[in-house]
Amino acid sequence: MKPLDAILATAEKKSLHRSLGAFQLTMLGIGAVIGTGIFVLTAEAAQKAGPGMMISFIIAGLVCAVAALCYAEMAAMVPVSGSAYTYSYAVMGELIAWMVGWALILEYAVAAGAVSVGWSGYMIGAIEHSFGIDIPNALVLGPLDGGLINLPAMIIAGLVTWLLVIGTKESATINAILVCIKVVALTLFIILAIPVMNIEQFTPFSPLGFGGISAAAASIFFAYVGFDAVSTAAEETKNPQRNMPIGLIGSLGFCTIFYILVSAGVIGAPGISAQPVMSALGGILEPGSPELAQQCAARAAAGAKDVVCSKEALAFVLREIGWPQIGNLVGLAAILALPSVILMMMFGQTRIFFTMSRDGLLPAMFSRIHPKFNTPHVITILTGIAVSLFAAFFPVGALANISNSGTLFAFAAVSFAVLVLRRTDPSRKRPFRTPLVWLVAPLSILGCVYLFFSLDYHSIMLFAIWAAIGIVVYFTYSRSRSHVGLGTDGPE
Repeated sequence: MKPLDAILATAEKKSLHRSLGAFQLTMLGIGAVIGTGIFVLTAEAAQKAGPGMMISFIIAGLVCAVAALCYAEMAAMVPVSGSAYTYSYAVMGELIAWMVGWALILEYAVAAGAVSVGWSGYMIGAIEHSFGIDIPNALVLGPLDGGLINLPAMIIAGLVTWLLVIGTKESATINAILVCIKVVALTLFIILAIPVMNIEQFTPFSPLGFGGISAAAASIFFAYVGFDAVSTAAEETKNPQRNMPIGLIGSLGFCTIFYILVSAGVIGAPGISAQPVMSALGGILEPGSPELAQQCAARAAAGAKDVVCSKEALAFVLREIGWPQIGNLVGLAAILALPSVILMMMFGQTRIFFTMSRDGLLPAMFSRIHPKFNTPHVITILTGIAVSLFAAFFPVGALANISNSGTLFAFAAVSFAVLVLRRTDPSRKRPFRTPLVWLVAPLSILGCVYLFFSLDYHSIMLFAIWAAIGIVVYFTYSRSRSHVGLGTDGPE
């Protein structure tokens, strides 16, 4: 185990430039959270839960809220890069920390690839709709989707990588502009959709029962994963003891309110169904399946209007309720906004790798800092390459589901670490204390476990395989090179 004092001392030897304030952190959090869940996963949530997806958003948001309170205490007390990895290292030892860091690869890098694919779909749809051209699927879809390579997804991942290399402050500034664009777009949606809601659209509220609501909550948890990326910026934050809790809790609260209002507007839209599309035999169809696509085509030919059949749910709703131009602008906002989500996912991934490298668990080259830009450029470039490959060859649904498993594991680990540290080091200064910690932290752990086992079987098994690979890597490489194990503090 590496004591907190040793972690803080090591960080001072090779530290990142502190340039972020409370407002920038909040904007980074909003930029990471609002995006994929609203613009991409709303239709999938409706297919699993129907109007009950409002409860799914609330369940996922509540789990994130209690986890955020635990994160805020740890982030303010340990203001260094590494997020859940660093906190676990300080409290539960190196092996657990390694497994948390390994799991976070699924959260950040895989999620960044998923959002890149989602952005590609919006961009290609806009181009084809605006110019009346048909772009070959071979160039815009991965092999599992019937194409060869998703070039637009690769390109956006590459551009975000370049932006992160040139500087954190510059990245945050551009991100703040994108955040404003999508917040304005969602505000317009709420203003136009909420007043015309038809309460009859909410019946039946839960056509597939609470099991459907739980499954939807586990899927759309992906919509909230960005908030903890704020904590990975702790070492680049001015006055972190004050600004980290503000950034974490402020961004999550803002986003949760938006999610509930937007989902209500989608469900209540008159003339549009938010009910799941069933098979000919009355069974539930898996989101993204060929069978669902066939049923959607048949229903559309018969004049039905289903949210679950739309790849741009918010724009679709606005067009159908009489605001086609605003709907097109919301679609444009999604194209502009989703890169901010990719940015924060990659930002978090590179900072975790940076810290793991500084501890000796990964090669030292990963923690090199650019002499001009003061950013970990080596690992940023390598992460960008990995994200580009994920985006190029894998579908968005598979990537999103896999990322949730790693996220939930990391969140549960941080919540447990808060409880352990309250016992083992009660006198340590805590600029932010989790309220009712002996209630909040267990609720966070139980909530994460509940959502984890609400995931589909394949995602759970892939996480188990990934964890097994991580254990092998640790015992064959990382353990023998750990600075803690060697009794050193790392490179000067």
